[in-house]
Amino acid sequence: MKQKTDVEKTVRDIRRRTRKQYSAEEKIRIVLEGLRGEDSIAELCRREGLNTNIYYRWSKEFLEAGKKRLSGDIVREATSDEVKVLRSEAAALKEALAEVVMENRLLKKSVIGDGEDGI
Repeated sequence: MKQKTDVEKTVRDIRRRTRKQYSAEEKIRIVLEGLRGEDSIAELCRREGLNTNIYYRWSKEFLEAGKKRLSGDIVREATSDEVKVLRSEAAALKEALAEVVMENRLLKKSVIGDGEDGI
């Protein structure tokens, strides 16, 4: 009994690791093909080697994203490390710019002040 469950687990692991990964472009192409209605969704999924539940999930996500975009709701969550790094760099640059602007103002005031003394 244990050997059978070990074998089943191994088969599931192999299937999981060898499962095709679809790019965003492939997902969009498949969803649009399904929306065209030239073939049934079942036929499309068979041809693409895709479970119909996956197709319907992609389709729902695609349509919801389009609806949000068209309604102007384009706020995106920034969770990637790269975005966090860019935000911290932007904050550091803003601070540096503020310091330079302050120094520039102080220098202008000192030059103007010196000029008035000489008049």
